[in-house]
Amino acid sequence: MGILNMTPDSFSDGGAFLDDPQVAGDHASAMLEAGAAMIDVGGESTRPGAGAVWEGDELKRVVPMVEQLAAMGAAISVDTRRPAVMEATLQAGAHVINDVSALRYDPRSLELAAASGAPVVLMHAPGKADDLHSNGNYADVVLDVFDWLAERRDATIAAGVTREKIVLDPGIGFGKTLAENLALMNALPLFHALGQPLLVGVSRKRMIGALSYEAQAHERLGGSIMLAVKAMEAGAHILRVHDVPETVQAARVWRGLRDAALTDFSQLVA
Repeated sequence: MGILNMTPDSFSDGGAFLDDPQVAGDHASAMLEAGAAMIDVGGESTRPGAGAVWEGDELKRVVPMVEQLAAMGAAISVDTRRPAVMEATLQAGAHVINDVSALRYDPRSLELAAASGAPVVLMHAPGKADDLHSNGNYADVVLDVFDWLAERRDATIAAGVTREKIVLDPGIGFGKTLAENLALMNALPLFHALGQPLLVGVSRKRMIGALSYEAQAHERLGGSIMLAVKAMEAGAHILRVHDVPETVQAARVWRGLRDAALTDFSQLVA
């Protein structure tokens, strides 16, 4: 899943694509050509301290881009927590709702998601309202996030979303310390017990800088690749990344090593 931030203030590439639809479209096209399975379009930054975006501005940022991507024939997810944006982008050609609030931000979101029939990504974040990073107090971060995702999965099913349409995301970097993020990464295989596909988004995140002499967001490629490989080894189904060509290359080499280890070359020679 290639990231396309149509925002002025996202932590990594905010402002790079907002004011020039041609540049944004070219970047999306390049990610698709490099091997991205889908493009995730977002019109609101959810980094710590980011201000809330007016719904009308979010619509102006993302709907034209979704229309452009749909004309390319791309698979499209939309990173939003507002039902009006979900509805408008699905009508414009988007396929997946990717909600960092796990359909909690607005009570209408659950009903809309169920009525749309679209797949939904439910991400763990401890906070509510406009500060998703608040209230990150855990007895055991792995078990607490696991139980929280199980509850949101069940609530979403109860609202009418079919189980096969639900993807879960442990929310690396959202209201969690470095130690808590590392614990979640090391425990990713446990989350398969929830019975849903897993999305992991760790690209260029703060934890990489914390482990590498405060490297800035644009200097975190190596750490992003390391964490992507870790997620693949844990069986993650979707990786949400900024650096698509490099991550796809890493995934192909990882897959080659894995397949070679499972191949009986003596039979091929014989």
